[in-house]
Amino acid sequence: MSITSGYPGLDGVAAVHTLLERGRTAARAGLDHLSLGDQHATGSFSYVQNVPAIGRLMADWPADKPMGLLLLVPLWNPVIAAEQIGTLAAMSNARFIVQTGIGSGAAQFDAMGADLSTRGRITDASISAIKMLLAGDTVTSPELGIQSASINPRPPRPVDWWIGSGAAPAAIERAARQGDAWYTSPGLDGDDLRATADAYRAACQRHGRTPRIALRRDILVGDDHDATARLARTIIDRGYRGMDSQIIAGGIDHVAERMASFEAVGVDDIVARTITVDQPTALRSIELLADVRAAIA
Repeated sequence: MSITSGYPGLDGVAAVHTLLERGRTAARAGLDHLSLGDQHATGSFSYVQNVPAIGRLMADWPADKPMGLLLLVPLWNPVIAAEQIGTLAAMSNARFIVQTGIGSGAAQFDAMGADLSTRGRITDASISAIKMLLAGDTVTSPELGIQSASINPRPPRPVDWWIGSGAAPAAIERAARQGDAWYTSPGLDGDDLRATADAYRAACQRHGRTPRIALRRDILVGDDHDATARLARTIIDRGYRGMDSQIIAGGIDHVAERMASFEAVGVDDIVARTITVDQPTALRSIELLADVRAAIA
């Protein structure tokens, strides 16, 4: 599960408590891994930052199950990113997951002092630098403004790199070359998803890597299939994240059937994010993911 981090209409304290309650519910549901997203300079609404939140969630999450976070890599200093990953990974008995994205939005990049036009190149260079730092190397990179940097603590076991992307060929090459998994854009579906998955597997073969696909899906699970589907349709019709058929919503059997269908595409992991609903509805949806998981198995 990827827990929603943005809570328009809630103040900071309420947003944090909302996120933590969802994390505790996900832990009780016995899900396989948990992660948080990444967004910056969101002055108009509360967005819970992932590093401190993951640290707190670890107190409620089973120590032998993976946790992780998304990094919009061009917005992070690689040394700071590596230090945060190293410390968080040292708190866990499982492999730590780093999910990456290149980010978007001129306002966000401007606020963080980053250059939107170079985000692809900086992403490649930063991932390489962070990997070296986590391995214990001393890194110098004039391009990234790094001089003789090294970090400690470092992860006690190898980090999983899930490289996020849509269908762009350069992004798929990055996922195959740099990643342990391709973390799909939640908007990819149908023929586009199948074609991009084939392109990713071909790129992995060229780079001598084993393909692994982690599929992001926005979901809502409810006890009453029809009522849940109607609620989701209302939210979609308001323009939810520009998505429609990609969203999976309904009862346990329907959601499990939709998720199981991705086996035909070669999907290995499904990362569920609850769509924007009130807290009781969201918590019930997370609880029911335990039954969805059991039905798929």
